[in-house]
Amino acid sequence: MTDLELPLGKRTLKYRLFEMLPAVLSYGALGLLVILSLVSPTLAAIYLLLVIVTLLVKSIGIAIHTIQGSRKLEAAKKVDWHQRLADLENPKESYNKSRPARLKGFDAYAHVDNLRLMSADPDVFPKPSQLFNAVIIATYNETYDVLAPTIQSVIDNTYDNNKIIFTLAYEERGGEAIKSTALRLKKEFGDKFYVFHLVEHPKDLPDEVVGKGANITYAGRYLKKWLIKEGIASKNVIMTTLDSDNRPHHTYLDYVTYEYIVHEDRKHLSFQPISLFMSNIWDAPAPMRVIATGNSFWNIISSMRPHTLRNFASHSQPMDALEEMDFWSVRTIVEDGHQYWRSYFYFGGNYSVLPIFVPIYQDAVLSDTYLKTLKAQFVQLRRWAYGASDVPYVATRLFARDRNVPLLGGTARLLRLIDGHVTLASVSLLVAFGGWVPLFINSEATRSIPAHQLPEVVSMIQQVALVGLFITVFFSFKMLPPRPERYKKRRNFFMVAQWILMPVTAILYSAVSALYSQGRLFAGNYLDKFDVTDKAIHKSIATVKITSSTK
Repeated sequence: MTDLELPLGKRTLKYRLFEMLPAVLSYGALGLLVILSLVSPTLAAIYLLLVIVTLLVKSIGIAIHTIQGSRKLEAAKKVDWHQRLADLENPKESYNKSRPARLKGFDAYAHVDNLRLMSADPDVFPKPSQLFNAVIIATYNETYDVLAPTIQSVIDNTYDNNKIIFTLAYEERGGEAIKSTALRLKKEFGDKFYVFHLVEHPKDLPDEVVGKGANITYAGRYLKKWLIKEGIASKNVIMTTLDSDNRPHHTYLDYVTYEYIVHEDRKHLSFQPISLFMSNIWDAPAPMRVIATGNSFWNIISSMRPHTLRNFASHSQPMDALEEMDFWSVRTIVEDGHQYWRSYFYFGGNYSVLPIFVPIYQDAVLSDTYLKTLKAQFVQLRRWAYGASDVPYVATRLFARDRNVPLLGGTARLLRLIDGHVTLASVSLLVAFGGWVPLFINSEATRSIPAHQLPEVVSMIQQVALVGLFITVFFSFKMLPPRPERYKKRRNFFMVAQWILMPVTAILYSAVSALYSQGRLFAGNYLDKFDVTDKAIHKSIATVKITSSTK
């Protein structure tokens, strides 16, 4: 079996050099502007303009993908995926019925073609009745008020609950409180699924870091044994992992099962819904709302770029594929994005992520005090930015004698990975402050026409880029869940006015968290503990939930 795990302890020199690379490039991009400003203000101006023009071109593509992705999301949400999945049970009969009228709606023609292909060669495609969906919800110390709505959202899916293998994976290190909550949840919801498992992940197992990956891997190994005992073939099981605050769209399981069936190369796929951090968006502070909405739109944009799409947060993957690669990494705090690379190298490059154009709703960061919320947001982004730790993992396998993936395709993926982390860490700082750097540190800059006019040029380009921001504001307002009754109409104004904070959040949170994480990698001071994001509940919501649960 291919060695898929990350190293623990001392790294090789080659590995360490690639660990240091993201920080060298990110800090170097900032330092280069200072050096060029000292040497030649004109060269500094040219360098900064190249950076900004590149960003502007990307922004145009982002704006287009935002519009296209938002429309596709809304269209897919309206589809009766339960009926489309039911059509696959008898594809020939369904195809004959669909041909006269031709279906309408999202990917309707593709659905008819899928029925035609399945009718021609039915043995290649499993039937919906043969399949199960296994759902793992990972939890550490979250309360009943957080977990119960997540489980209820799975129950409320249009998919047949009797075909759902449900597992609540909780941590021993969470203490007696989470064990008590888990038992309460099983008592309340245990009869709603085909089976309801409670799996406790022991603390301090060897060769593991403290994180979600170790928890869900332990649960996955438990399910592997259980499936064998029950005589259920792993190729007939689709595994979905959810965080404790994830609420999948009510058609998600039908949709992902549909896509699993119609793709012949299903074992080499994973299925990625669109994570929208909107569940508690009205309750979160303004800076957190901006960050949450920005992250939501980035997920929409990513769904429109399948060649760059990676596993993020909650996703689905075939159980047989997971068993072969021993599930997820137990040595990283970013097991979701890292799962892409594990799968990519395990399958020798024959692996891709298929977008599922319905959302999984998640919470924006919200703690019980404003200051704790601000800190928790940085901790979350710091953990995400630690995905830069994948750079040495990919590079050392790509540039090895026993490489098992195409060099050209692998290099392109590696470059996109590096570019994403370096851009996150450095570009917002360059755009915000770069125009003034030559003038501040070199008195001769006033004699350089490009350097002297640089702040004005940068300002003009920033104004053009505001078009993309207006598009984001427009679609974000359309995506908002209904305003809770506890908020007055003036709250709508603040949901728009909050976007004035976008430059601040981009710098103080996104850029600084990326620089911090890359700096830790550079120094070999590794993040080896998953810091759980606070998931506080607004008091009025908690009261309603507690009341309803006691009836």
